[in-house]
Amino acid sequence: MKKNIFYLFICISSIVFSQNAERKFLSADFKNQIINIKVSDGSYKIQFYNKYIVETSFIPTEETFSKKSHAVVLQPEKTIFKTQETTDFIEIISDGIQIKIQKNPFQISYFYQNKTLISEKLGYQKDSIHEKIQLNLDQNEVLYGAGARALGMNRRGNRLQLYNKAHYGYETRSELMNFTMPIVISSKKYLIHFDNPAIGFLDLDSKKDNSLTYETISGRKTYQIIVGDSWKNLVENYTDLTGKQPLPPRWVLGNFSSRFGYHSQKETEQTIQKFQEEKIPVDAVILDLYWFGKTIQGTMGNLEVDKDSFPDMKGMISKFKSKGVKTVLITEPFILSNSKKWNEAVEKDVLAKDSVGNPAKYDFYFGNTGIVDIYKNEGKFWFWNIYQDILNLGVKGLWGDLGEPEVLPSWVKFHQAKADEVHNIYGHDWAKLIFDGYKNDFPTERPFILMRAGYSGSQRFGMIPWSGDVNRTWGGFQSQPEIALQMGMQGLGYMHSDLGGFAGANLDDNLYTRWLQYGVFQPIYRPHAQDDVPSEPVFRSERAKKLAKKAIELRYQLLPYNYHLAFENHQKGLPLMRPLFFEEDSEKLLTNSTSYLWGNDFLITPILKDSITSKEIYFPKNSNWFDFYTDEKIAGGQSKTVTVSEENIPTFVKAGSFIPMTSIIQTTDNYTGNQLIVHYYHDATVVESERKLYNDDGITANAFENGSYEILEFEAEMEKKWLEIDIESEIGSQWISSEKEITLIVHNINWSPKKIKINGKNIKISPKNNQLSIPIKWNFQKELKIKISLK
Repeated sequence: MKKNIFYLFICISSIVFSQNAERKFLSADFKNQIINIKVSDGSYKIQFYNKYIVETSFIPTEETFSKKSHAVVLQPEKTIFKTQETTDFIEIISDGIQIKIQKNPFQISYFYQNKTLISEKLGYQKDSIHEKIQLNLDQNEVLYGAGARALGMNRRGNRLQLYNKAHYGYETRSELMNFTMPIVISSKKYLIHFDNPAIGFLDLDSKKDNSLTYETISGRKTYQIIVGDSWKNLVENYTDLTGKQPLPPRWVLGNFSSRFGYHSQKETEQTIQKFQEEKIPVDAVILDLYWFGKTIQGTMGNLEVDKDSFPDMKGMISKFKSKGVKTVLITEPFILSNSKKWNEAVEKDVLAKDSVGNPAKYDFYFGNTGIVDIYKNEGKFWFWNIYQDILNLGVKGLWGDLGEPEVLPSWVKFHQAKADEVHNIYGHDWAKLIFDGYKNDFPTERPFILMRAGYSGSQRFGMIPWSGDVNRTWGGFQSQPEIALQMGMQGLGYMHSDLGGFAGANLDDNLYTRWLQYGVFQPIYRPHAQDDVPSEPVFRSERAKKLAKKAIELRYQLLPYNYHLAFENHQKGLPLMRPLFFEEDSEKLLTNSTSYLWGNDFLITPILKDSITSKEIYFPKNSNWFDFYTDEKIAGGQSKTVTVSEENIPTFVKAGSFIPMTSIIQTTDNYTGNQLIVHYYHDATVVESERKLYNDDGITANAFENGSYEILEFEAEMEKKWLEIDIESEIGSQWISSEKEITLIVHNINWSPKKIKINGKNIKISPKNNQLSIPIKWNFQKELKIKISLK
């Protein structure tokens, strides 16, 4: 023990000792898994959730501790830790995080695997405006987080406001956007979450004094530190703390028909008909605000079908459903004072108030408005009743727009809360309202909740966020991979962009097609734009339509692979888009967002500038990589210039991967998982390889938890003179499986195998273009063995 204390002291001596000189240690006690530290100006409570997560709260004198967290759902486990106290230090040692409390000058420091993570610098302090928590940083840490921003991958050096706010028409830089979060992630593989939803700032060493400072107007002085043994493990531990994303319905991974907006039933039906005439797959149509009014301004808050424009909404939705197309309707939390619902909202007391208790009214772009108070029961029940009416039309998805909220003056009062205290969690709690409503009234359905603002942990309510009103330019496009990668690391694995861009009347076909090609490998495939630009490929030039169709078809062919990514996200919190350093833990990759991983096995490089004919790409080491389109093999650990085609973006597959695909379908309704095309990328460097494929009915809530699923397991192994590929299944207790028709395509077979056996029976097939295509009918109840003789 003395050796440990000495080692920690050596580590801590390198940290700048500038803790609040007025703060004096008084005493410490350890009760019920909580470490209580009394100091001269208050007290600390320190608690382990498990060995990877520890929470520290400061309670100033005269304040009481609030246990309420909007982010945390994990219940603390009993964590074994030891404490030892000397005249100078208290040391708290667990199998994971270790904590050291220096008594004079007072300071708290955190360690993991005998390495310093972070320490309090000034700790808690207060000035006339803000309450602050200040910590020490290492000089070379790269910092991520703070929600959705366009700043470059390393966000160190910025003082960032925590105030959800739309940024219309942003491009390569946006310091403040719709979805801010009090989260900082370090390149040292720890995450710190400041557990307080009130507005404020995150200062990520803007003064270049190696300081991280959280600033807020009020609320809890609580933060959690989360560690991981790998990047994947870190994200998994954080989403254990704040909740995992429910598995969305499978159709959500298909193509959306969306714009701002469809003005009438006739226009909507003609658009979907056009998709089907052109044989471009489509799974959903999104109706913007014209479904409840003919004009942009003056109609928000009506929240009921405009029967003049949509004379048979229910019939239209039913007809779309029969064709495999689901309908999504927009809603907003704003009720205009001249809308159809205003008098009812006032009468039922569902609106936020002004200082004298009247419904709060103020002006913004759409008109004079009030806002639904979702923090009082009257507001919750009223709003959910409207959603029930919408869902009873047959609607399968809900879009919650302007949920920052877009305009919310500080003087507005909610039930037991001021506007600035709930501003950043309004979208989060709005999503919760819908999610809870589904659980109670539509318990077998998986919700689709599209929103552009939320808070830490919003993923657990099924929120699907998007990156706001990005400019329809190459500059707007260039920031999108960074935003999605950052948000995925912060738990929001479905962050995506309006494909093609939203703001502006830019009809650049090159930009449009490159954005849609990128969309194949981003979480949600949803082209969207302002009214003056067609977002749908069916209304673009012949060239753009052809290229877009090719991209959309590939998106559908990858449905089995993508659905398994969604399952991984649901189980482990893993983002669908992942930075390259998830694959190769290298300093040189810590700020790279020009390429990224799509799941575990694809290396993607979007083309973010016009007229690009070649692109230098770094291929992570420890694997060889195959060009998805040509099968060219490239060794990992090098940068290489590749030729860029107009028909696709550079896409590479990791050696040893199994990539499950399906044939082209026009809607996900036509997919069952019983007909698969499975590509195995054989390489002599990969002696053993395993992958899994999850499948269920694609629509029923909690299918996996209730045993209504199957998991196919693929394994490849080189043994003596054979390449053996085994396929077996894990069947949930409530799942009825069917015979599988599988075409197994083995890549990189540059010889003619003397023998090929399926379950011991010889078959005769010759490779073509270095690929071996083996048709298989498989009874899932027995393990399937394919053996291919090597050279």
